[in-house]
Amino acid sequence: MLYLDHNAATPLDERVREAMEPFLGRFYGNPSSLYRLGRLSRDAVEAAREQVAALAGAIPSQVIFTSGGTEANNLALKGLAHALRGRTVAVGAGEHPSVLEPIRALAGDGVARHVIGVAADGKTDRACLAALPADTALVSLMWANNETGVIQDIPALMPALRDQGLWLHSDGVQAAGKIPLDFAASGLHMLSLSSHKIYGPKGAGALVADRALPLQPLLYGGGQERDLRSGTENVPAIVGFGKAAELARREMEERARHALQLRQSLEAALGAMPDVTVFAAGSPRLPNTVQFSVAGMDGEALVMALDRQGVAVSSGSACAGGAAEPSHVLLSMGVEPDTARGAVRVSFGAGNGADDVERFIAALKKARTAYI
Repeated sequence: MLYLDHNAATPLDERVREAMEPFLGRFYGNPSSLYRLGRLSRDAVEAAREQVAALAGAIPSQVIFTSGGTEANNLALKGLAHALRGRTVAVGAGEHPSVLEPIRALAGDGVARHVIGVAADGKTDRACLAALPADTALVSLMWANNETGVIQDIPALMPALRDQGLWLHSDGVQAAGKIPLDFAASGLHMLSLSSHKIYGPKGAGALVADRALPLQPLLYGGGQERDLRSGTENVPAIVGFGKAAELARREMEERARHALQLRQSLEAALGAMPDVTVFAAGSPRLPNTVQFSVAGMDGEALVMALDRQGVAVSSGSACAGGAAEPSHVLLSMGVEPDTARGAVRVSFGAGNGADDVERFIAALKKARTAYI
């Protein structure tokens, strides 16, 4: 199969698998245990914490391990529910469901939601950002969009908001490992990360959080993860996450250069095809991501037609797969609903090559001819 959906999940790097293997077998101790077998697991978790912190530009004590990006986003938002009652949370219009749905749930706790608009290029509307409700307490803006790949200039946007006394969160799941992150310099209070977007295992993620925040846990129990995420740690997955973070930090520039070459090649080929629209083409985007539509074609039908040819792509967020409605991300950019329904996302990975672009274009032309 030609796999072109790395924004949904990446294959496990063999070097990550090798790092995990001992903790799937002989090193099985509980990290909370005091004897040597437990201490070995604890040391491995703390080493991974240092590796993830280094990727995020944070300090290890700020890293709270979770089961993934969704839990990290929920902890960031619902963990402040007690402090947000009667206040407003401002959120970007194109956020991932794991940000939008927790905020929707907070309405039951008396928290209001304010949507920060985006321009046609997918970038945050700065006029909207400057006109937040007076009772706004928290702002959440995705660092890089999972569908369009548009990168928000978080380091430029956040400091002024922080000076206003607002709490600041960013979903950095797609950005991590693809572009440099510097939590310390960003102005953020919280940053969400996920392992399986950077060639690590599923089931591991992290919330990088300012220790001064009044966060409360979603899970209560033994007080693991600085009393913010109780439950015995998933040591093999955390070790894998740490190794993946180390590799992503070390190889980021090379991976980005390779992905950008593939993206540019694909966009050149798409540009030569009639009635193809590439979304946010003029915006700063992740080097591996292209979202486009073909006039008159349904995105999900096109995804299935490509699947029959052995090509895996996405029609949007994998976490919203099967939704009948067009992408809320594209609608927020002012894209017409019929055009948005035709959206397809290609996201390259380290294992893809120039031949894969040619193969994809051939499959796309065949699918288009069959559709017509």
